[in-house]
Amino acid sequence: MLKLEARPQASKFWSYGSPLLALLITVIIGVILFVALGKDPVKGLQVFFWEPIRSPYALGELMVKATPLLLIALGLAVCFRTNVWNIGAEGQYVIGAVAAGGVALLADKSTGSWIVIAIMGAGVLGGMAWAAITAFLRDRFNANEILVSLMLVYVAIYVLSYLVFGPWKDPAGYNFPQTKTFEAVTQIPRLMHGSRVSIGLLIALGGVAALWVFLFRTRAGFAQQVGGLAPAAARYAGFSSRQALWTALLISGGAAGLAGALEVAGPVGQLTPYIPVGYGFAAIIVAFVGRLHPVGIVFSSILMSMFYIGGELAQSRLGLPKSLTDVFQGLLLFTLLGCDTLIAYRIKTTWSNKEGVK
Repeated sequence: MLKLEARPQASKFWSYGSPLLALLITVIIGVILFVALGKDPVKGLQVFFWEPIRSPYALGELMVKATPLLLIALGLAVCFRTNVWNIGAEGQYVIGAVAAGGVALLADKSTGSWIVIAIMGAGVLGGMAWAAITAFLRDRFNANEILVSLMLVYVAIYVLSYLVFGPWKDPAGYNFPQTKTFEAVTQIPRLMHGSRVSIGLLIALGGVAALWVFLFRTRAGFAQQVGGLAPAAARYAGFSSRQALWTALLISGGAAGLAGALEVAGPVGQLTPYIPVGYGFAAIIVAFVGRLHPVGIVFSSILMSMFYIGGELAQSRLGLPKSLTDVFQGLLLFTLLGCDTLIAYRIKTTWSNKEGVK
């Protein structure tokens, strides 16, 4: 008989091994799904785990997908380490894109390249302003930040829809709900010719280093984590839990807003109703798979990008529904939560001898 036995202390091995075991179980279940759908499981795994890295162009597209996921997940890691459950990063991403798009629409052919900095700044401020609503309601009225931030996602989507169907709609766009294509000067500079990878990747990697230093090498980072996890201890030590709340949500909102700005002024090049593609929700999984550690989040964002690209390739090459991406994302999160049980518990085998009654 198998039973769970509490460990005297959390297992450091399973803290890092749990995501790998979860990925392995996800792959095994994926193979079963491919077989059940009548598809070759080898080809199915190939489109998810080999095609996205098989060529320089494929690697470039992988980095394009990974950049917004990495940025958003870094911000969420600050929130979750502070015990602030910001589930509305998708809304902050959308409002950041809207703010950045509004600045980009002001540009014309005579505008200088400084507009790129203004666009990114607008995205950061837009995301921070949207996250500040959640922070204010939690701080002032003790509202549940999970519900507030989640509901604000839908408000943000409707704000975007109103603008692209209404005042910002391109009059020469054949009645499609979209803004005009942004001027070339507003485009985020690319790292290399012939690739869609922009300087956003360098910004995201810089964010990884900055967050690592902030969390693990500064007193402010320590205060940030203590202020959320143990408010009473934080007050005793002179730290402010209110400051931790506001700092976490503003950093998270700013990172998500920056991701939205880089997306609309980069690969997309205009505002459309299809800007919200689920990056904000997928980044939650990225953050947890990466163990809320900046370096771990780099690898988990690449993995999640492979799921996105693999889902698109599975649709075009194998005739599978694109929703298979969501299935893999959900499986990864589900198995991760299950495998995390091994951090605090060990599986023990017990044998019970029962004597029969004569």
